[in-house]
Amino acid sequence: MGQESMTLRIAKTSLVFAVAIYYSLLVLNNTTDYNSNYQFVRHVLMMDSTPGNGGMWRALNSPAWHTTFYVLIIVWEAITALLCWWGGLRLARAVRGTAQTFHQAKSVAIAALTSAMLMWFLAFLSVGGEWFLMWQSKTWNGQDAAFRMFTVAGVVLLLLTLPDAEGQS
Repeated sequence: MGQESMTLRIAKTSLVFAVAIYYSLLVLNNTTDYNSNYQFVRHVLMMDSTPGNGGMWRALNSPAWHTTFYVLIIVWEAITALLCWWGGLRLARAVRGTAQTFHQAKSVAIAALTSAMLMWFLAFLSVGGEWFLMWQSKTWNGQDAAFRMFTVAGVVLLLLTLPDAEGQS
């Protein structure tokens, strides 16, 4: 295996671990400083900073819904973090193997990064942004951060899925 191939494998593995660290910090922050991001979720669901539009019937004002949504987000983040750590370890173990061995080790990391992208795209951009009209809020709008993280996970996923040099398809 050439130096360039090894460098690319190490880059792929390192970036998966970087996403694992990011998601681990998300879970840590959302559990140890629960109220900060809970307030974000609560305000987005209540749509209280997007008044005067025809979609206010979608607002969820029940604290039970706020808690359910927020806990589901934290669980999703925790699962994604665990998958990233597992995927990163599988890649690290295979980094010196054949192209096919390294390619086969990618599956968990691909699932982890897909989970990350789905969280930002589905939960934040689609449900929060479009269903609860978060994009209209000047105060509780997480669309830029969600798009940034969707993009980061997507770039790492694209890099990870690039084939290795030894003729791997």
